[in-house]
Amino acid sequence: MHQSINLESFVEAAGDAIIAVASDGKIVLWNPAAERIFGFTAAHAIGQSLDLIIPERFRERHWEGFQTVVRTGETRYGADVLRVPALHKDGHPLSIAFTVALLKSPASEAFTITAIVRDETQRWNEERELRRRLADLERQAQ
Repeated sequence: MHQSINLESFVEAAGDAIIAVASDGKIVLWNPAAERIFGFTAAHAIGQSLDLIIPERFRERHWEGFQTVVRTGETRYGADVLRVPALHKDGHPLSIAFTVALLKSPASEAFTITAIVRDETQRWNEERELRRRLADLERQAQ
């Protein structure tokens, strides 16, 4: 028996952040997991620029890539998992992993860029500590 899924309920219940951005760079969807990960409520985030969560030193590179996607209607990342730094509302750094998808409007060339985002800060910090410890052990072994 086939049962339909309420996509709005799915987006609301998802454990990963689901964020959608219009071609002008403004946030149009910000689910509860995005609120939890980044600290901004949907009411605050929707209508704002993605600069809300992009560290200043990465903004220029981000917007260059974003404009290329807007201009071409294509992303070179497809199903690739991207890992980048991000910012929490309180200013502390995050390490996030995400996939990107383009949702094209059937009536026009307009589209929305969507991302499914996971906070990997703890894993990234643990891996950094393991790399540091390995480097220390390698120095001691020499």
